[in-house]
Amino acid sequence: MNLHDPTLEPMAVARDALLAPYDLDERHLGAAIATIFEHRVDYADLYFQYTRHESWSLDEGIVKSGSFSIEQGVGVRAVSGDKTAFAYSDAINQAALDSAARATRTIARAGGSGKVKVGAGNGTAGARAGAKNSIGRRLYTQADPIASMDAASKVGLLQKVEGLARKRDKRVVQVMAGLAAEHDIVFVMRSDGVMAADVRPLVRVSVQVIVEQDGRREQGHSGGGGRYELDYFDDPTIERYVNEAVASAVTNLESRPAPAGVMSVVLGPGWPGVLLHEAIGHGLEGDFNRKKSSAFAGRIGQRVAAKGVTVVDDGTLKDRRGSLNIDDEGNPTQYNVLIEDGVLKGYLQDTLNARLMKVPVTGNGRRESFAHLPMPRMTNTYMLAGDRSPKEIIASLDRGLYAANFGGGQVDITNGKFVFSASEAYWVENGKIKYPVKGATLIGNGPDALTRVTMIGNDMKLDAGVGVCGKDGQSVPVGVGQPTLRIEGLTVGGTA
Repeated sequence: MNLHDPTLEPMAVARDALLAPYDLDERHLGAAIATIFEHRVDYADLYFQYTRHESWSLDEGIVKSGSFSIEQGVGVRAVSGDKTAFAYSDAINQAALDSAARATRTIARAGGSGKVKVGAGNGTAGARAGAKNSIGRRLYTQADPIASMDAASKVGLLQKVEGLARKRDKRVVQVMAGLAAEHDIVFVMRSDGVMAADVRPLVRVSVQVIVEQDGRREQGHSGGGGRYELDYFDDPTIERYVNEAVASAVTNLESRPAPAGVMSVVLGPGWPGVLLHEAIGHGLEGDFNRKKSSAFAGRIGQRVAAKGVTVVDDGTLKDRRGSLNIDDEGNPTQYNVLIEDGVLKGYLQDTLNARLMKVPVTGNGRRESFAHLPMPRMTNTYMLAGDRSPKEIIASLDRGLYAANFGGGQVDITNGKFVFSASEAYWVENGKIKYPVKGATLIGNGPDALTRVTMIGNDMKLDAGVGVCGKDGQSVPVGVGQPTLRIEGLTVGGTA
């Protein structure tokens, strides 16, 4: 069977990639689950994964690096109460599966939580769990993006970025471009008999340029991607990335030191939604709220934001970087309303936390790989549009900051306090953009900032497809977005 045939069902692809080559079938998997249930547990699952990853990078017209990797393995989990036992193996065979199941059972029997890596061992078969397929969605192609373009064309794409950037502006002195593609096949079998599979493509192009004028150097960046093949990066798309990166760098050449103080701030649409993701989204994940370590814990039904603020997490958007047909526990992803018109409606849940909190799962159980435990994570998190035009919102500023794009940031989940740097920002006076500023840092409290939103734009925009979210040492692809927003009383740290 051609594992990269986009017409095949994910379950067929997963069986042929992850089970058949190792003489495994559902009977063997059911036996492993039965081994775990020799000790009293509430739930168990098996997570098989096969991932191919390739990346290229170019700097100063030279291919500086290229990498290709294949990872595969199986994670075995058992849950008893709020305790989790977990073992994994990067070998897929009957012996390794049995060894992982016995290790998990041993940890569970001891009544604690733990994680171990196991090698191959000798195991015995048990009873087969009754199986039923979980039907996910078809939000993206199953085609292998790595195979969708040959190596010469991939390098040529990066060289095109280099040439376009230098042609765009003579002040460009350095261009760095990257291309990454991934093909991921996952298969889940659970103790409740559910089986699910997914075939996930992921591609990304990144562009960074450095410009120089009169001895001053500044940089700009852009890029994007999603769950596509590499032909997504056609000439107009690549040209847009280059133009954005160069324009940002050139704008920064004219920037002045950022002002400091408490002021009204307008946030641009799209990627600035990363502030929403970090300062608010993490605080709405089920594990933090079950443990009451989130600033939003116990506040369902209460007003937590200004009227008009509606925040959703949607894993069902077609081709988006943060979208999934199924989550990493085999549950279909969903459109989840977290905050509606300022009122807190719910949290993001995986199986464990949903069961302990006695609420439905939301399709947000995610893990970095087979060697990691799932936990509640965001997919595509964004604020819905309002009814104000972006020009009207900027024109409403007497004196304040317009943060058009963001760099990095940090947040404390327990209290929602955040610090974010603006990579592109402007000083506004009397409703008019006066000049770009550099070194602006936004400081505030996520839950408090939500209550200070006074104007919501009609231009909701998702990011270009570059988001990576970290939590407890695990990284997963995500999406963010928002319309233009006006927020009162944010602290701006600057250099002036």
